[in-house]
Amino acid sequence: MERKAILVGVNLNNNQEDFEYTMQELGNLAAACDVEVLGEIVQNLNQLNKSYYIGSGKIQELIAIINEQGANVVIFDDELSPTQIRNLESQLECEVIDRTMLILEIFANRAKTRESQLQVEVARLKYMLPRLIGMRESLGRQGGGAGLKNRGAGETKLELDRRKIEIKITALNKELEKLIDQRKTQRKLRRKNELPVVSLVGYTNAGKSTIMNAMLARYNEDAEKRVFEKDMLFATLETSVRKIKLTNNQTFLLTDTVGFINKLPHHLVKAFRSTLEEAAEANLLIHVLDYTNPNHEEQKKLTNEILTKMGVEGIPAIYAYNKVDRVEGILPATQHNRVYLSARKGIGLDELIELISQEVFNDYIQCELFIPFTEGEVVAYFNEKSQILFSEYEENGTKLIVKCQKAEAEKYKQYIRLITD
Repeated sequence: MERKAILVGVNLNNNQEDFEYTMQELGNLAAACDVEVLGEIVQNLNQLNKSYYIGSGKIQELIAIINEQGANVVIFDDELSPTQIRNLESQLECEVIDRTMLILEIFANRAKTRESQLQVEVARLKYMLPRLIGMRESLGRQGGGAGLKNRGAGETKLELDRRKIEIKITALNKELEKLIDQRKTQRKLRRKNELPVVSLVGYTNAGKSTIMNAMLARYNEDAEKRVFEKDMLFATLETSVRKIKLTNNQTFLLTDTVGFINKLPHHLVKAFRSTLEEAAEANLLIHVLDYTNPNHEEQKKLTNEILTKMGVEGIPAIYAYNKVDRVEGILPATQHNRVYLSARKGIGLDELIELISQEVFNDYIQCELFIPFTEGEVVAYFNEKSQILFSEYEENGTKLIVKCQKAEAEKYKQYIRLITD
């Protein structure tokens, strides 16, 4: 059945500056779930109603709008308690969804890899567990007294459902742990290769995947390496890792992570913690912002708060203000650790790469080497791994002037004639 919804939000103490935007975002989340929004109701309250989230007067107003518009779903802009859901469904006589349920539904629909599917399912089951009462109309009234004989059918069914969910969560977590261990092993191997890691982070739909694809298009001709991108919320749930090799042979790993959103369910943050650990171990963060969004500074603040809660601290960051092609008078430019660009148009990528290079390749030095003809594999190594500034054949070997990492210079120090910087 086609879902038609009324949105409901509460502006606590009438001082939530971003309230209007969060309601707009709720509408976007509903659209991402193919739910048609017919209208919305908002209320200013000093504190939320513990039984119904909104006041009794608004309940009656909401019932009237549901009947008038023919809505069959009501979506609330906060996470509701089990009691609130039960009471609201009893009063409104229609399905009640909160913001968390909506986001979980989007994640469930978009998850493609086994790891992301497991993460979403664990989060969904943990959310469901305390909300089992009232989720099934078939449950009987719970019986009182001690002993199984005095219990109602509903309580027995409820206990069975709880046990099943707890067993399933345990089984899923075990499978997830194996995948997490695999990811940890992959990170260890990458660290051994000594390649710097640059991680794309930011609000959902800011353009992280578009930036990754723009870099791959410029520096990697393999179209199969491109990641999925689309102008919609939570297009990317999987962490992708790609090698970017610049024209000067400087190489780094670029990771694309799941985006954030206001009031992101804590179950999801916890479930995706292992995926987001890619950012925690990065050498540099590229914090992508949608410059066309009037709330991009609030989104920046929110993303930083979530990263801090996850222990992602002390990592240098570049702020990439994306989609400047849609803003009149803004040209690609850099200001300290900021870059203004359009990933889709390929504008400003050079400036972004320059900032990345300054940050992650600051341990590069220029040196002159003399490599005997008998050591051809060393010349091949520097051709592949470093930037060759000058090459000349001499009587007994090859003279190279290169830019390379200090570690590489130390490794082949027997061939160095001169270090110039």
